[in-house]
Amino acid sequence: MERSFFERAHDVVRQIPEGRVASYGQVARLMGASRCARQVGFAMHASPGVAGGVPCHRVVFADGSLAPGFAFGGPGEQRRMLEAEGVGFLADGRVDMESFVWEV
Repeated sequence: MERSFFERAHDVVRQIPEGRVASYGQVARLMGASRCARQVGFAMHASPGVAGGVPCHRVVFADGSLAPGFAFGGPGEQRRMLEAEGVGFLADGRVDMESFVWEV
């Protein structure tokens, strides 16, 4: 049986290593659905979260911005989780994508 879009998105996100981030668009491209970044966002919002094995806190906007409505406690919690993994931030609060983006 074919896996749903959300399940496929979760599969990709499970591969993002600790201390790294990926953009919604990057996840979509890795799924072979390059124009579906918004749908990846919906999939992250609907994910079971870290407890369910989907580290959705590691998915950010292409410019390093955090999701304003992070489903598991707000952007402050997303930042706290990323910092706990060693992810660095720029002075303006965005993830330092140059240093911490997941290189596949």
